Amino acid sequence: MEATTSRPGAVLAIVIASYVMIVLDVSIVITGLPKIQQGLQFSTAGLSWVHNAYTLAFGGFLLLGARAGDILGRRRMFIAGLALFTATSVAIGLAPSAAWLIAARALQGLGAAILAPSTLALLTSHFPEGPQRTRALAYHASAAGVGASTGLVLGGIIADWLSWRVGFFINLPLGIALMLGARRYLKESARHAGRFDVAGAVSSTLGMGTLVYGIVHAATAGWGDPQTLAALTSGIALLTFLVVHEGRAAQPIMPLHLFARRERSAAYAARVLFLGAMVGFWFFTTQFLQGVLGYSPLEAGLAFLPTMLPNFFAALLVPRLTQKIGNSRLLATGLFLALAGMAWLSQASTDTPYLAGVALPMVLIGIGQGFSLSPLTVAAMAGVAAKDAGAASGIVNAAHQLGGSLGLGVLVVVFASAGAGLTDTHALLAHRLATTFATSATMLGLCLALVLALIVRPSLRPAIQPCHIK
Repeated sequence: MEATTSRPGAVLAIVIASYVMIVLDVSIVITGLPKIQQGLQFSTAGLSWVHNAYTLAFGGFLLLGARAGDILGRRRMFIAGLALFTATSVAIGLAPSAAWLIAARALQGLGAAILAPSTLALLTSHFPEGPQRTRALAYHASAAGVGASTGLVLGGIIADWLSWRVGFFINLPLGIALMLGARRYLKESARHAGRFDVAGAVSSTLGMGTLVYGIVHAATAGWGDPQTLAALTSGIALLTFLVVHEGRAAQPIMPLHLFARRERSAAYAARVLFLGAMVGFWFFTTQFLQGVLGYSPLEAGLAFLPTMLPNFFAALLVPRLTQKIGNSRLLATGLFLALAGMAWLSQASTDTPYLAGVALPMVLIGIGQGFSLSPLTVAAMAGVAAKDAGAASGIVNAAHQLGGSLGLGVLVVVFASAGAGLTDTHALLAHRLATTFATSATMLGLCLALVLALIVRPSLRPAIQPCHIK
């Protein structure tokens, strides 16, 4: 069945729904982590690989997935990514062991790596730069926030009443429906002659994988452990090779000229820091709610509503606020609010009441995320030529996943090393979680400083130029 005449509304709905499916899946896992840990006997460090196996495969193959969309067609790769993502979701739901689950999550990450670049590239190709694209990206960002928060609630309900496995089976009917809709409403993009940069894809995937493995391994073995040092050294060497190789490759998966614009490079780096902090928030807050406050998975999912609702409404306001105060100022405002909320949350302890110590900081974090994600994407895609849309969207998504993986790896180490003198198990868990939130706040502070210096300040220069007096 060939695509009918292009309908922007249908395109937007299909793209957003597919992205929601990716985000929904991640958040369902987060709420179900304690149940998964109990059912499949994961350690705390090992449990992080339920998330990292997915995000590393996702981030590592994103650049190759983006290049594949340029060469083979974005609709074709969109459907292929949906098919793999859907099939592996079923495999995860059937997982009989921890090893099976981690392997299936890695394959699911590969499916997401094929799918995600096509979603952003389809939006940028169907909506011209300006108000229309800003609005589409705002909807995209709001859908991400709503999908994440809805997944937390849905995951809690499913884990509490049924089983965490059921959450993955939901993707089967949704994936099939989206594949049929894509064949009907999405037009195939023009193909560009070229070849795949396999060396770049392999070095990026192995480099990020070994680097994060080294960081997570340090949580149990220490920084001086030979295996930790070997992994960290190998990861840095592979990523260095990636940069050198991409500068020489005839058709790179990560064109270095995309980093020539300082504001765009700052947006990539800021995204890494922002996602490192936010993934830590989602991953550790659900453990605080269930492990310290004693909430059930359902109650923990509902407890995230103070983040979900403000996130959604803040993201919907982005197009209007961007026109009034500008993209860069809105981004700085969002980061400041998220930083304030995270710093507040870092004061949590065993005696912290939910409303004053958790819910109110969540409101600030939700508004901050709603104001930040879309402006970060706009800044990262600004001035990108149509022929580079796939590669640029791949870099945005790679920064997104790399930030989450590296950030979570660092926070797992912080969690494991905090509270050495405490003997009370309950107090130790609370102290460790509060320390991870403080580290997340530090990441957000660095992110805000970067944005102010390299994105906000340059955007103000035309406004502060002196007048010429005749």
